[in-house]
Amino acid sequence: MKKTLAIFVVLLLALGFCFAQGATEDTYPNKTINLTVPYGAGGTTDLTARALANAMGEKLGTTINVVNTPGAGGSAGSLNVQNAKVDGYTMLANGMLAFTTMPINGYTDKTYRDWDIWIATFAPNAIIVPKNSPYNTIEDLIHAIQQNPGKITAGTAGIGSGGHFGAEVMKAIAGAPYKHITYAGGAPALTATLAGEVDFCPQLLAEYKDLIISGDVKCLATLSDTDIELAPGVVVKSILHSYPEAKKFVPMGEVTGILIPKGMSEANLEKIDAAFNYAVKDQAFLDFAALKSFSVIPKDRAESQKFLDSFASKACYLMYDAGAVTIDPAKFGITR
Repeated sequence: MKKTLAIFVVLLLALGFCFAQGATEDTYPNKTINLTVPYGAGGTTDLTARALANAMGEKLGTTINVVNTPGAGGSAGSLNVQNAKVDGYTMLANGMLAFTTMPINGYTDKTYRDWDIWIATFAPNAIIVPKNSPYNTIEDLIHAIQQNPGKITAGTAGIGSGGHFGAEVMKAIAGAPYKHITYAGGAPALTATLAGEVDFCPQLLAEYKDLIISGDVKCLATLSDTDIELAPGVVVKSILHSYPEAKKFVPMGEVTGILIPKGMSEANLEKIDAAFNYAVKDQAFLDFAALKSFSVIPKDRAESQKFLDSFASKACYLMYDAGAVTIDPAKFGITR
């Protein structure tokens, strides 16, 4: 009798567990989702995250709160998500330049392969200077870096950020170092540039499009491989016009997307798939992207992983070859 009762209790517990699991799959999400942006408000990653959050939340039937957690070039917020419970209620929005280079910066032993990722947008770097800067062409700036090694200042969102990569391209072209001044995000770096605290800002075009159009900053070149028309009569030129040898670096810019550490059930991942696919086709999101001169390049989980195989290689070896990091990307299985 006791044996029969014990078996009955075990069966009840098993059924209860299966029911609970089924309920979890069926009801996700049933509370607010937090979407961490590892930078301050106003930068390209933050802007993209907020636009995606609105549409994805609508599809999922819940609110997605954007939580800005700046620090350590984007690694602080990223590691918070990496270490959180993997239940779909803590997500990350990040730029892939910063994200894929976290291992070679010594922040983590995990790579992009340990995450489920949905890529949404691309924004090229643009090299801007204050409107009263003595530099009027990209040649002026490169010449100044060459003549004053280590003294010309660049303001970026930190080590490994999209702006840092733009600065490293300037260093590679000039064959001389700049002085790196880091901020808590793209917006503070831009504010510093407007105030004349730094000589140039190599952040992302989307972050200062309006200021270029208004003439409050001068855009010397973009790291796109084509010229870009921002408004009628306002065209920003590719750096390739002046430095065709930069072809091996461009297009250079930030690819932004949504990320979750691996471990979620396939059923719930498919719900996020559907929400992401809805968001990148949402007219409000498309209008936002056009307004900011983003390219919308939506990729599903499998496509994102394949894309990052080559993207991470380009990003990591640019940093490694430039001497910005000392950890060999090959340690993490990232090949040239």
